[in-house]
Amino acid sequence: MPTENIIIIGSGPAGLTAALYTARADLNPLMIEGYQRGGQLMLTTEVENYPGFPSGILGPELMEIFRKQAERFGTRFITQDVTRVDLKKTPFVVEMGAERHEARAVIISTGASARLIGLPNEKRLMGKGVTTCATCDGAFFRNMEVAVVGGGDSAMEESLFLTKFCTKVTVIHRRDQLRASKIMQDRAFANKKIQFVWNSAVEDVMGEKEVEGLKLKNLKTGETNTLKVAGLFVAIGHDPNTSLFKGQIEMDKNGYLITREGTRTNIPGVFACGDVQDHVYRQAITAAGSGCMAAIDAERYLESLHS
Repeated sequence: MPTENIIIIGSGPAGLTAALYTARADLNPLMIEGYQRGGQLMLTTEVENYPGFPSGILGPELMEIFRKQAERFGTRFITQDVTRVDLKKTPFVVEMGAERHEARAVIISTGASARLIGLPNEKRLMGKGVTTCATCDGAFFRNMEVAVVGGGDSAMEESLFLTKFCTKVTVIHRRDQLRASKIMQDRAFANKKIQFVWNSAVEDVMGEKEVEGLKLKNLKTGETNTLKVAGLFVAIGHDPNTSLFKGQIEMDKNGYLITREGTRTNIPGVFACGDVQDHVYRQAITAAGSGCMAAIDAERYLESLHS
């Protein structure tokens, strides 16, 4: 089997943009898109903040457009999950079970997964009132009451952002004090639209076609009660999808791939883009932008091998 110029692992906005750019650069990229292709946007109903779609677009539809555009310029796709990589020497090895491919360069765009509470109805109503991104979905809850689960900085950021649209934001936290930084706590406590439910967990998400309320349990008393809300924002963190690369690529303490000078990892010829290396912005547009950067970085790297 011939050595590929470039293999792209992951098929969200970052990976598909990298595929588009490398394909147009005549590098004939091979994308291992995974069985759950399309990234986190596949869980999003309406996307209103991606430029070029003034009326909004469904998340899965946007990803299908990305894919078709990358395919038009010659990207080849394998719809399997990568099971092993060997990045310790070149050519790099990428395996999907018994299937093995080699490449001169690799772009990693495996993304991150939002941590969920783990309730059946939470998954069933994802995109129908349950969401993991206030920046993406907050505007859909204008003049409504919503809840945020979490007690860290991201939960407070989400809550404060939501007060721009919502009449009331209820923060539900398992403990009796927040983990967030002092400045974020102060801002949240000072905002009259935010109220707190302490020592409590979400037991169930109620509603048939959309979120209508939450069943809460007080973890100290065992009492349960109902909170009527139109939306549930789960803000208990994200986990980068980097288990494949442990022991090979430099990561931060939370498992995000570390990139320097654009999208370069500590291994020459291996690049990372999107949420797998971005724990700050986590937007489709920033992921796509970093996918473009990774493609250009990879193209220049491959050119340097021939110079």
